[in-house]
Amino acid sequence: MKEKIIEYLANEDFKELKSFLSDANEADIAECLDELDKNDQAVVFRLLKKDEATDIFARMDPDTQENLIETLSDKEIASIISKMYIDDAVDLIDELPANLVTRVLDNSSVTKRQAINEMLKYPEDSAGSIMTTEYAQLDEDDTVEDAFDKIRRKGVNKETIYTIYVTDSGDRHLVGVTSAKDLLLADPKTKIKDIMEENVISVTTNEDKEEVAKMFDKYDFLAMPVVDSENRLVGIVTIDDAMDVMSEENEEDFEKMAAMAPSEEDYMKESVFSQYKNRIVWLLVLMLSSIVTGKIITGYENAFEALPILVSFIPMIMDTGGNCGSQASTMVIRALATDEVEPKDILKVWWKEIRIAMLVGGTLAIVNGVRIFIQYHDLPLSIVIGITLLFTAMLAKSLGCILPILAKALKLDPAYMASPMITTMVDACSLVIFFNVALMLMNI
Repeated sequence: MKEKIIEYLANEDFKELKSFLSDANEADIAECLDELDKNDQAVVFRLLKKDEATDIFARMDPDTQENLIETLSDKEIASIISKMYIDDAVDLIDELPANLVTRVLDNSSVTKRQAINEMLKYPEDSAGSIMTTEYAQLDEDDTVEDAFDKIRRKGVNKETIYTIYVTDSGDRHLVGVTSAKDLLLADPKTKIKDIMEENVISVTTNEDKEEVAKMFDKYDFLAMPVVDSENRLVGIVTIDDAMDVMSEENEEDFEKMAAMAPSEEDYMKESVFSQYKNRIVWLLVLMLSSIVTGKIITGYENAFEALPILVSFIPMIMDTGGNCGSQASTMVIRALATDEVEPKDILKVWWKEIRIAMLVGGTLAIVNGVRIFIQYHDLPLSIVIGITLLFTAMLAKSLGCILPILAKALKLDPAYMASPMITTMVDACSLVIFFNVALMLMNI
């Protein structure tokens, strides 16, 4: 698609390009615009249908949006902002530099500007920060006939009209929820309060947005009502915003699990120095913590002198321990993220992992014990390696499951207790096990 657009631009065949864009998918157009040169972006954007341009603009990368804001006229900006949903407008404001934020707000209506400023007051990680105030709402005393009249008049500017929220006649307290399907199947004279579902699941404006996203997965909602401290309806969170939150949280957890500080920038857009700052702290911590491993090895120099072959097994034992710990921590961190496991389950999780460790460690011990006996014809050495692998697996999986749960209990992110941290700790402990078992069984 990008090549086709570039070809039309090169030939200055704008009529054909406009026709081509009118038949294309909005998401595909937004993706192509992100990849075009700055000047071409403005040309293509101006050829879009007016009723599609705003939706395509909302799908673009922040950098593309910024380029267009710099290029478009005040009238064009005003047209875009007037048609944008409030949550999309807030996202745009968050990403733009201060001078462009001023320009956007100056070209917004008073009502929209007030709504944007109100949304920006909510904490960054709260439900209030990702909700939209453009939702379908009915009064409990409305009839179904009244409801359709309201939806026809106001629904065109709402983000969703499939789920409709019901408030009382006085202070907009949330009292129920209904759907477009319920309205279509009901008698026109029926009152909304007689067909609405009264058991409404809602969240408050200060609820953590990650918890809100999890509720979508639990209840299979398309939208979630957001209320204030007095149960007054103030907005809704839609499924697309919830999915964006989950995507952001997953990216953040991946970075933490790789021993990096989370970054809000795309990889190719973030500077080298910024990437350096995100990575160096944990690398320094892990490097300095490995000093412990070096001290342990130095403390057993006599064992090396008596039986030099022990040194050749250190990498295998350390790698095996790190891998075992990484497996356990990955599974437990995932279970914590999906609320399958809670801190109170720590003993259950540990008992499960210790049994897995016995099976895994036993298999590794037998395979390596047989291999070493065949290769070196040394039964004591085979036994030492086998016992070390068994206890290393048990220790590694214990640390791998316990540490993330303890982090969760202490209100820390369990993702920090992932592979690099677990591996560093297990390396030191596995060496202590190895050398002590060797000293006891081989008369060194």
